Amino acid sequence: MPTEERPAPPANPAWRIEHLPLLSTVSMALLLCAGSVGFFTGGPDSALGAAAGVLVVTVSFTMSTLVIAWADTVRPALLMPLGMLTYVVKYSLLGVILAIGVGIKWPGWTALGWGIVAGVVVWTGVQAWWVHRRVTRKVI
Repeated sequence: MPTEERPAPPANPAWRIEHLPLLSTVSMALLLCAGSVGFFTGGPDSALGAAAGVLVVTVSFTMSTLVIAWADTVRPALLMPLGMLTYVVKYSLLGVILAIGVGIKWPGWTALGWGIVAGVVVWTGVQAWWVHRRVTRKVI
């Protein structure tokens, strides 16, 4: 219900996820680039590791976006609890995977780490650019 403190939500709830096609496209391009760089610098294991790192970030960030968009559509009061739960679960799983991975002697682990870093930096940068572009478009 709209109040003075809280305006009515937009009529079209798709705005919550309209950035996903662009981010998914950029992430897939990054996945191909990371795999290529990994292959040329460390062979097939590094290619697989780098691509897997980017894929982990893409799936993780997409999942968070979808959960938060769903919660906002169903009941905005669920936004904070579900958003926090999503982050806790995904970072706990990532921590467990990386903790287990320390004991595994696979040549692709370093590339996997770099793929994760690249995925986070690129996803965050593109999403920030997209939001900035959207906000400046509304202001002008």
